[in-house]
Amino acid sequence: MTKELLEKYLNNCCSPEEVEEVNRWMKQQSFFADSKKLGKSDWAKFDEKDSVVSDDKLDTLLDKIHHKLNIEEPRTIHLKSNRFISLMSRAAAIILIPVLAFLFYTISENKKLTHQIATVSVDSLEIIAPVGSRTVVELNDGSVVHLNCGSRLKYPQNFWGQTRGVTLSGEGYFEVAHNPDKPFVVTAGRVDIKALGTVFNVNAYPENNDIATTLVEGKVLVEEIMNSGRVETVSEMKPGQHVKFDKTTGEINSSLVKVDKYIAWKDGKLVFENEPIDGVAQRLSRMFNVDIQVDEGVEKFNYTVTFVDEPLFQILELLSVATPIKYEALPRIKNPDGTFSKQKILIDKKKNNNVLKD
Repeated sequence: MTKELLEKYLNNCCSPEEVEEVNRWMKQQSFFADSKKLGKSDWAKFDEKDSVVSDDKLDTLLDKIHHKLNIEEPRTIHLKSNRFISLMSRAAAIILIPVLAFLFYTISENKKLTHQIATVSVDSLEIIAPVGSRTVVELNDGSVVHLNCGSRLKYPQNFWGQTRGVTLSGEGYFEVAHNPDKPFVVTAGRVDIKALGTVFNVNAYPENNDIATTLVEGKVLVEEIMNSGRVETVSEMKPGQHVKFDKTTGEINSSLVKVDKYIAWKDGKLVFENEPIDGVAQRLSRMFNVDIQVDEGVEKFNYTVTFVDEPLFQILELLSVATPIKYEALPRIKNPDGTFSKQKILIDKKKNNNVLKD
């Protein structure tokens, strides 16, 4: 099929034989391939400046095409229309694939963003070691924290920003994953303990008069949080150093110690070195979830002893053998809601029952 014959056909200048030839060509399988070649050829030679055609002429030409096709071969044109629609459908499907991919990507990213926003909104977590028990938690950066009885740790699900910050109330033993670009900061009351990757213990029970930090290995900075919000470094600790911050006066007391005494609790040990009985009673109360009250008459007694997984009453029995004290466990009282009060234990001085004889 030639371009000249098609132009004659469109301009209604063909003989009956030429019309028949065009009709036969339109019915052949090569119709669309040839049409495509002719169309590409015309498009390549097209020059917009030299081919300005008015809208009226284009409308007239289009009407001629429709009229000619409808007269000469209506069924054929119907068939071609169906094939044309089929081809257009395939083309639309091909075009739709990247569109759908883009939409899927956009929806997926929106879901991820929504999840991140939701995560941030509920990012603050808290783990509690109830009185009478210890617990261990691993943070998302790989750091491991042991919590002593009656302690709690607040931490984020994901560490954002320039530091890895947690808040401690009670006692914790920290094994910090090394990350020089993001310091690990433990906030305990008015004190920040800052580390890069190290092992240390922090004792910060609310009822204590001080906040104590013991460094096992590595290096940490102890910083005081001023009333103005400014942070001031008060100590740069070395391994084996024990630093106590007085909550009332803000004074710092530093000493070199045997760290085992301060970290033995994580292994179930109770280590006392010349410990007053009040301190012993406080630690036993926290460890065994009881309320031990000490009489004024026995406050002068100090103890140096180590207990390893000993039951409470066995410990009290050993203390009563070592010093002239006695203890009494009072019955637990049932509360109106059906629960029972905490076990109360009284410690006072033994009475001398020796009687002088004549």
